[in-house]
Amino acid sequence: MTRTILFLIPAAFWLAGCGEASKEKTAASFVLPVRVFTVTVAALTWPSVYEATGTVRARTSSVISARMTGYVREVKVQAGDRVREGQLLITLDTRELDVSTRRAEAAREEVRTAVPEADSAVAAAKANLDLAQATFRRMQELFQKKSISNQELDEAAARFKAAEAGFAMAKARRLQWNAKLAQADQEVRSTEVTRSYAEVLAPFTGVVVAKSVDPGNLALPGAPLLTIEREGAMRLEAVVDESHLAAIRAGQPVAVTLDSFDRTLDARVSEIVPAIDAASRAYLVKIDLPASAALRSGVFGRAAFQLGSRSALVIPLGAVSERGQLQSVMVSENGVAHTRLIAAGQKTGDKIEVLSGLTAGEKVIFPVPSGLSDGAKVEVQP
Repeated sequence: MTRTILFLIPAAFWLAGCGEASKEKTAASFVLPVRVFTVTVAALTWPSVYEATGTVRARTSSVISARMTGYVREVKVQAGDRVREGQLLITLDTRELDVSTRRAEAAREEVRTAVPEADSAVAAAKANLDLAQATFRRMQELFQKKSISNQELDEAAARFKAAEAGFAMAKARRLQWNAKLAQADQEVRSTEVTRSYAEVLAPFTGVVVAKSVDPGNLALPGAPLLTIEREGAMRLEAVVDESHLAAIRAGQPVAVTLDSFDRTLDARVSEIVPAIDAASRAYLVKIDLPASAALRSGVFGRAAFQLGSRSALVIPLGAVSERGQLQSVMVSENGVAHTRLIAAGQKTGDKIEVLSGLTAGEKVIFPVPSGLSDGAKVEVQP
């Protein structure tokens, strides 16, 4: 009797275990499939786009430097300040120039004071000439009447010639003073022009993007002090591979995206630099951007050049999941969801090109339900 009871206890435990496994199997067989929608992978006409990267630069930029040597006395702007055309930016020390100006003005005043004296000398020489001429005429009349000798007539003629020479010399000296006065005026104007170089003015309205000088620094001709860019006039300088240059022309519309903007800018090619970079085998293409106060030089950008169209496999952009460098989609195969790694290409709007990983006719789950995992049963909705 005891042996029979011991045999029945293990058997009971075995039957209980089989019952639990059967329940789990039955529960698993009744998991409901996830309802999903799908899109069919299809080959569509896709725009052929070449993307080139570049940097935003100002169309008009000026490096401000001094036109004379001098110590900087005052810097009136800082980097980031907006300036207007003709605004005073930097002043240099002008004490030496002030001395030169006063010296030139004193020399001019000295010449001016000598001019009246020269005028008096000319008037005196003219009066002497008139007297000598009148005397000579009277002596000629007396000589014709045999009232004077040849000696007396010759003396009168000599005095007349001497008076003519004196008058001519006085006029010449007066002309010399005119020349000296003109030279003195030029010296004064020259010092004034040189002195004006001590004030550095803005060549156009724009923004100060760089400042490399402070009060007390020695400014040298040609050494950069400030850099100013014309505000709003920007362009993207993109590097284009040699193989794609034939399809790009001046005036061509280009879609430009910038890291600092959340929208695409409609731009146009303004210039293609004919020289090629020997190292990269690429050309520089300048693209004019629409005017905007928010644009800044140095911003990274991308230019999309339309090069025609081609056939490509296309799926919705929202169907693609990205994890690091990996891109994947969920496909429906025989009522089961599977994760498929793909290689994606260009994006246009809400569509994306598939380079590999899918074939035409496959069903891509879109939108992807939250929590859908690889291997889950799915029910495709019409």
